[in-house]
Amino acid sequence: MAAPKRIGQILKERGLLTEQEINLSIEQQKITGDLLGETFIKLGFVSAPEMAKALSEQAGMPYLNLHEYTISEDALKLVPKDVAERVGFMPIDLKEGRLTIGLVNPSNVLAVDTATRLTKKPPETYVIDSDAFYDLIDRAYYFLENPIQLRLKNSVDKIKASENITADSISDMARLIIMDGIRRNATDIHITPEKQTVHVFYRIDGVLQHGFCFPKAARSGVISKIKIMSELDIAEQRLPQDGSFSFPFLNKSYDMRVATIPTIYGENLALRILGNAGPLLRLSSLGFNDTDTLKMQAIFKKPYGIILITGPTGSGKTTTLYAALRDINLLEKNVLTVEDPVEYRLSLVKQTEVNPKAGYDFALAGRNFMRQDPDVILLGEIRDEETARIAIRASITGHLVLTTLHTNDAITAIPRLLDFGIDSFMLSSSLLAISSQRLVRKICPFCKTEYKLPDDIKLRLELSGVAGHIDTAHRGAGCAACNLTGYSGRTAIGEIMVIDDEIRDHISSSASLKTIKELAVGNGMRFLMEDGMNKVKDGITSIDEVLRVVG
Repeated sequence: MAAPKRIGQILKERGLLTEQEINLSIEQQKITGDLLGETFIKLGFVSAPEMAKALSEQAGMPYLNLHEYTISEDALKLVPKDVAERVGFMPIDLKEGRLTIGLVNPSNVLAVDTATRLTKKPPETYVIDSDAFYDLIDRAYYFLENPIQLRLKNSVDKIKASENITADSISDMARLIIMDGIRRNATDIHITPEKQTVHVFYRIDGVLQHGFCFPKAARSGVISKIKIMSELDIAEQRLPQDGSFSFPFLNKSYDMRVATIPTIYGENLALRILGNAGPLLRLSSLGFNDTDTLKMQAIFKKPYGIILITGPTGSGKTTTLYAALRDINLLEKNVLTVEDPVEYRLSLVKQTEVNPKAGYDFALAGRNFMRQDPDVILLGEIRDEETARIAIRASITGHLVLTTLHTNDAITAIPRLLDFGIDSFMLSSSLLAISSQRLVRKICPFCKTEYKLPDDIKLRLELSGVAGHIDTAHRGAGCAACNLTGYSGRTAIGEIMVIDDEIRDHISSSASLKTIKELAVGNGMRFLMEDGMNKVKDGITSIDEVLRVVG
């Protein structure tokens, strides 16, 4: 019987590790004393999910992404937290008296024996990644023991029944709203006043979902509490304000960005939760089709020029930029970034964060980066003419510049940059590629069903310019695994326009967008809607999702 492959060998075969990276990891391991696998993860050479998938292959055990699965309360109740932590496994589900468990270490025989002893049946086992295990085990048991929805209901009932609302009840309500957002893996929380009540909405997987509502009497108190936490002026209710604060919860700190605007029923408050960034991905894992992935991997290896990632807020642009950085040889390239804020930490990359109060913005960072001997510069966003000019100047002086721009599609990024006053010849000389993307929710694999398209949907597809005939598609019926939403996780749909010599000449001569678009199509460019419909045909996402994000 052949000996199992070593983890390093599996990671090298998958193209996730090089010999140079292994040698550097061994050098660091001599200093820190960490396990070699942990060192790979800490240095950012592989992510925790990538390591878990390699362990899965080595052990012949399936891998499960815990972040895309709703953990069963029945499973948690069966296994005490101290047992799960001490033995090292995550109770995931309980069906017909049989436990499903996740193992960080596939050879954890004690975990299998413990689960068998609890149920009298051998468990169904999966490999899970270490980051997900340590992040979710605390959260899962905390929310099991402290049911947020019940606490919110009790808090609302207490406020309704009380003539004098106390500071403690207001403070408790504000904290519960934020904790519920973290529990739901929300990216944003909206506190929206109405005439008689205040509604709380959570943005989950890009879609607003109603959370609950509370009495109008508590509105000013809850908003004032969050404004105090954000160091905003509670007396000023006529003008918009922006602030931030750090929210510690379960040994983790969540950065909260707060924005207020006055409405006819009082101040509306939006909170962006910045501590919920998922694991670092690679370009091949983002969801782009194979052809576009190969194009992007080739372009990001260019020595100089500008690569633009476009799309609206929340479309995964930053994730794509960092996935690109993971495909760059960080041991041979000096990489500097400026972001607002830093969402991912990546070893061997010099990351900085804008600080408006100190006058440190994208333009100032871009100017000073040139003195740091950079090979690659990541500018979080082009927001103004000065930043655009600095990006162009850096790219034509031998640097690779990665940045983002807010446009609806790839082609309209060209007039957007020209609007900043960029010379068309300079722009054509520096551009390497423009990518546009959106995030769509994936259909839950546990409740996916096929259905026949009704006539009204077929008409909407025709009006959206979708070529080809589709009679059937898939959607999620809703189950416990996806929290009855029918969706689990998200993936990218995208389009990429590679700037070849012919397109470069047309940009330089200020040709029409129609002409440039025709050239791009002739070069094999596929648009967002086409990529989205291909994912519909493959059963990855639903027609409703594609129409929601692309139209």
